Amino acid sequence: MDKRSKIALYIIGAVIVFMMIAEVTKPKPLNWRDSYSASDKIPLGCYILFNELETFSDGEILTSERTIYEYLKRVDTTTPKSLVFINNYLSFDKEESLALMDFAEKGNTVFMSGNYFYGNAIDSLNIAVVRQYNNLYKKESDHKFTSPSLQKNNRLFKDVIENSHFSSIDTLNTTILGTVTTKDEDDFDETNPNFIKVNVGENGGQFILHTNPFAFTNYHLMADKADYAATVLSYLPKQQIIWDNNYKSGRKVITSPLRFILNNPALKWAFYISLFGLILFVIFRGKRTQRIIPVINKLENATVDFTRTIGELYYQHGDFSNIIEKKINYFLEFVRSHYYLDTNQLNQNFIEKLAVKSSNTKEDAKALVDYLVFLKSKKNHSEQELIELNKKIEHFTKHKL
Repeated sequence: MDKRSKIALYIIGAVIVFMMIAEVTKPKPLNWRDSYSASDKIPLGCYILFNELETFSDGEILTSERTIYEYLKRVDTTTPKSLVFINNYLSFDKEESLALMDFAEKGNTVFMSGNYFYGNAIDSLNIAVVRQYNNLYKKESDHKFTSPSLQKNNRLFKDVIENSHFSSIDTLNTTILGTVTTKDEDDFDETNPNFIKVNVGENGGQFILHTNPFAFTNYHLMADKADYAATVLSYLPKQQIIWDNNYKSGRKVITSPLRFILNNPALKWAFYISLFGLILFVIFRGKRTQRIIPVINKLENATVDFTRTIGELYYQHGDFSNIIEKKINYFLEFVRSHYYLDTNQLNQNFIEKLAVKSSNTKEDAKALVDYLVFLKSKKNHSEQELIELNKKIEHFTKHKL
């Protein structure tokens, strides 16, 4: 390897190292995606809540990482438990809904906080949720508890929130625990229930539903909304809590070993450094052991040289008629082999077919064919006629030969 190649290699290596250092040291942009995952420390994760949840639980927090239908088949329900769902949206299929209803009817509690709910379990509670679609994340809302003793824990949410409320409830089995007040389109206050309790079965089971999951995220708990979230969770009975970590917008799904490596910063950079080291090893190891590659000269195309010699011979002797004849025959052979046209009759029908198949205009096709017929009718030809024929053929067959 010569001196210039070494310098170029060192420069490339320095640039790569500099890019890696810049990538490692640059500040990470703030991630505002919805997550609600117990492991996420981003603004809309639930890391703080999960680590403080033991305050409200009677015993160790249980965590569900699978569908609730699968989890409830394995969990011990002989003692009452509280099942906690917090996510932007909560959707349950038929089997999951039946499992939830059966769980609640045995005397357990199901707590859900989401902007909207789907599934048979929700439908069977005779409730409906409405989302406020205008001014998302901007319109402030005042969240209040109906209990007079809890008014000190009311909070005004000014940002990072989507406002939802219950538009209909089953008044026979439902207790309103809290409300949300927002401005309508005419800037008047509008108050609706957003925190309710629905009694289920005869064993004291209940669904506690709340429409502001943002209140439980790291962003609001680190502000002044911790008392509001704690008051909402205080309605849970003092029993063991099951934390759902499956129905989350930020649930991590690893589909391949490489994706797992690249999702872990330490493993990712270990992988990059190893790859870079392997490339350097191949370069320098190859330099020491690779044998000299012999130079193999390109095979000469004797046919091209022969054709060029014959053409020059005809041209030097002024045999323009012979050259014109061969160029016409070559062009007609090209038409027969590429466009599958009969060239025996160069008439109007031939001109129209040639224009269509060659993607040329009818005028260009007629001009060329007429000139071919004209040249074929002559015995002697000039150099200018040869040049003109060549120009017309090249113009007609450009991008097609």
